[in-house]
Amino acid sequence: MNIVLAGGTGLVGSSVIDVAGKAGFHVVTVGRRRTGRTDTEIITDFDPVPDLPHADVAICTLGTTIAAAGSKAAFRALDHGAVIAFAKAALAAGIEHFLVVTAVGSDPRASVFYARVKGEVERDLAELGFRRLDILRPGLLLGARQELRRVERLLQGIAPLTDSVMRGPLKRYHSISATKLAWALVNLSSEPSSGVFLHESPGLHALGNPAARKAPD
Repeated sequence: MNIVLAGGTGLVGSSVIDVAGKAGFHVVTVGRRRTGRTDTEIITDFDPVPDLPHADVAICTLGTTIAAAGSKAAFRALDHGAVIAFAKAALAAGIEHFLVVTAVGSDPRASVFYARVKGEVERDLAELGFRRLDILRPGLLLGARQELRRVERLLQGIAPLTDSVMRGPLKRYHSISATKLAWALVNLSSEPSSGVFLHESPGLHALGNPAARKAPD
């Protein structure tokens, strides 16, 4: 299995590199900075994305916060513009299966800017015409980031408590570790069915089991 991965220096992307290696997959990374962990790395600012090699799947874990980006415009440029640019480059390379990490609550009609942009990118990806599109909507991500996010650190600390009180429909907001989310991405890479598929908790937790990976045909 050959994977083209955008966002390999982030929390989830770096976990995908780890997990893909354990699964015996080959990874080509695409991003603004080198990861130093794969044989082939394509460095780009996503405007535009250079020609990509053909691969079985493309995985996009690009994402930031408005605070880290510095403005709403800069946030949108990465979380929408760069994601769509990567997806179009993947299609041009003949890649028919695209997987993207957005966030729980994504909705193009949302009043919250963050959720609205995530929803818009989901909508626009679905219109590009991939044979299969997997949209993963995790809740709070657990794991140590390179950059300091104080509020996120606090939320991570109380995640076991908040998860325990979120039941029924609220289970979709449960936290998930970056490693488990990475396993979900890798496991979904082998799915043959066509269509657009949305994945939230608790389904992501089941998909995040290494034993859930299907053997290649």
